[in-house]
Amino acid sequence: MSEVRILEEVACKDKGLDIVLAVGDITRVACDAIVNPANSLMIMGGGVAGAIRRAAGRSVEEEARKRAPVPVGKAIVTGSGRLAPRIQYIIHAPTMERPAMRTTENKVKEAVKAALREAARMSLKCIAFPAMGAGVGGLSAEKSMKAMLEALDSVLAEGLELPKRIVFVAYTEGDLKQFRRAFSRTKLRNCSIEKGEAR
Repeated sequence: MSEVRILEEVACKDKGLDIVLAVGDITRVACDAIVNPANSLMIMGGGVAGAIRRAAGRSVEEEARKRAPVPVGKAIVTGSGRLAPRIQYIIHAPTMERPAMRTTENKVKEAVKAALREAARMSLKCIAFPAMGAGVGGLSAEKSMKAMLEALDSVLAEGLELPKRIVFVAYTEGDLKQFRRAFSRTKLRNCSIEKGEAR
């Protein structure tokens, strides 16, 4: 997979942050942290988790598994292995209890909220999300994006100092179309959107 391409960027003017839509391999992004849509056991087998393990190295999974089990709605942070220094941290936010389970939009929301709170706690400047709960989780990219945006909207209401750059990385062009559709249909109550130019 080629480098991550930024396709669209909008400003959440009143909150001082940018929301970015991109396409590509999330392990190739330039960002403080990427999010692993984990399972509670922290077994990085397939899907995005497996891709992260292959790129970052097995040490990341070993570090995460020492902290298991991690319930849905919580998140842990590990180093990034071979992805450093371009990516410093991996935030493991479970969307399911066991590997290869089906998940729900509500569990994705809880996972994204947990990841964003960790990012705020660590004062990160950039965080990147894949399509949480898609793939083995069974959700479409559109439903994943809708849940992620609703979670972001909820955390914005908490008044935390979130990263100034929040990147949503679609794996394929088809997923990107679904991301864009969800973005156009999901209303953010706690963010005043100012659209930039689509790229």
